[in-house]
Amino acid sequence: MNKKSQNQKEKTGSLKGKSRQPAPARISKDKYYLGIAREVSRRSTCFRRSIGAIIVRDDQIISTGYVGAPRKTKDSLEHGFCLRDRLHIPHGQRYELCRSVHAEQNAIINAARAGVSLLNGDMFIYGSDPKTGQPIEAFPCFICKKMIINAGLRRVVCSSSEGNLEIFMVDDWIRDWQKTDIIDDTHQYGKPYENKTEKK
Repeated sequence: MNKKSQNQKEKTGSLKGKSRQPAPARISKDKYYLGIAREVSRRSTCFRRSIGAIIVRDDQIISTGYVGAPRKTKDSLEHGFCLRDRLHIPHGQRYELCRSVHAEQNAIINAARAGVSLLNGDMFIYGSDPKTGQPIEAFPCFICKKMIINAGLRRVVCSSSEGNLEIFMVDDWIRDWQKTDIIDDTHQYGKPYENKTEKK
């Protein structure tokens, strides 16, 4: 037996008798990417919601975005107050009177700035309440849904208030809106009709 074979035998033999550690459980790719979206959300500058979005295509992150004011402008944290709160605007309404660009929109915009195609990509959206840190149902608003459809994305994976994830196929949104109207959408941003209860 030559020296190389003996060394190989010694190395293999040294594993005998040792107990093997169980392999740690691997999280799914969807949870992995949603976890990255969670880190992105920590850059948010909104008093109402911390939301981060990433876009993945061919198993690569191609764009990220979080809730924040347009580049080179003052965000709500710098102003020290939420404009929509000060104007008593309920959740889900009058987004034109918000300093921020939504995370989903920023992810799409950032891809455009880099000249990257989003076709058949997946978007991952994580949201939480900045006051409590609790996860929320981070469904895109109607404006973001329309942009996601037109960007040609395939799936949207969102965090849920229970700490799980919800997966939506963009083609299902298109089919639903072909049969019914946009207002009939069952997964609206925030709690369904929460503003009606807020006004009481």
